[in-house]
Amino acid sequence: MTDAEPLFVDTNILIYANVATAPLHEQALNAIKAAHQAERPLWISRQVLREFIAARTRPQTFAQPSTPDIVIERVRYLEERFQVADDTAAVTGQLIKLMEDSKIGGKQVHDTNIVATMRAYDIPCLLTHNIKDFERFGEVIRIEGINDI
Repeated sequence: MTDAEPLFVDTNILIYANVATAPLHEQALNAIKAAHQAERPLWISRQVLREFIAARTRPQTFAQPSTPDIVIERVRYLEERFQVADDTAAVTGQLIKLMEDSKIGGKQVHDTNIVATMRAYDIPCLLTHNIKDFERFGEVIRIEGINDI
């Protein structure tokens, strides 16, 4: 067991790290490697896995969709290498609390649920490329960009 600070990895980082033609492939891969070498517990959630599946099975500006077999293989790989947070009643409770504290709705619920998951699992830091999407939660989580690690 390590005393290193746990790190939640956002979907965009996983996609960039897993797609060689992605614009930030090297930076995302290096950020994950650096966190791993620092022995930081690396976390994702079931939501992140679903988002990864959705993104990798539709065309992107930087990549064609992967076949279901390849996506399934990647998801299994991710499940083996990251701690996976389940969507529990505690997560829903945190989501509701965050919604009460801030005016959240629509697509913002997805990002808010990531923060709720982090709070429910006591994960203080988020690794994301979408820093602006999470800035409103700066009082409850620490946000790290791919060049910060």
